[in-house]
Amino acid sequence: MDRKNPSVPPGTQVSPARRLVAVGITRHRSGRTLTVRVTPAGVTGTITATAVTR
Repeated sequence: MDRKNPSVPPGTQVSPARRLVAVGITRHRSGRTLTVRVTPAGVTGTITATAVTR
């Protein structure tokens, strides 16, 4: 098992050069969609209006 990444199943071989490239999240709140992405180059984000259902 990869001790640095416990989500890797036991017996899986992981390259020493393997690393996390990006992390992101999307939230839907109050008629808006918030999207944030983090990479080694920096952080980006967007806020967009969503369609309101009746």
